Amino acid sequence: MLHAEHAFSHFFITYLVSRNNRIQEDLVGQLFDSAEKRLARTLLSLVRFGKEGRSETVVPKISQETLAKIVGTTRERVNFFMNRFRKLGLIDYNGELEIHSSLLDIVLHE
Repeated sequence: MLHAEHAFSHFFITYLVSRNNRIQEDLVGQLFDSAEKRLARTLLSLVRFGKEGRSETVVPKISQETLAKIVGTTRERVNFFMNRFRKLGLIDYNGELEIHSSLLDIVLHE
């Protein structure tokens, strides 16, 4: 199918390369970034901040346990950082988790 369908081939190869790049970025992040920075990056990616099109500010329902597994830390650490982000005004939580673009500062300036 890759030889016969050039449009599909282009799409598939583009997908593989972007996925490979994301995996490499995640690995580098695990090795060199703090858990706080990894959590901030994860939250921003969940709302697709900085991606093409309009970014959402509300994170889909996700537990702190799941976030901890994604970030590679404990739920307690995620809870600590989430409370810190809230105190700094980077996120709001009133039944829904709302991410402010100022959270990007943690990712860019740490």
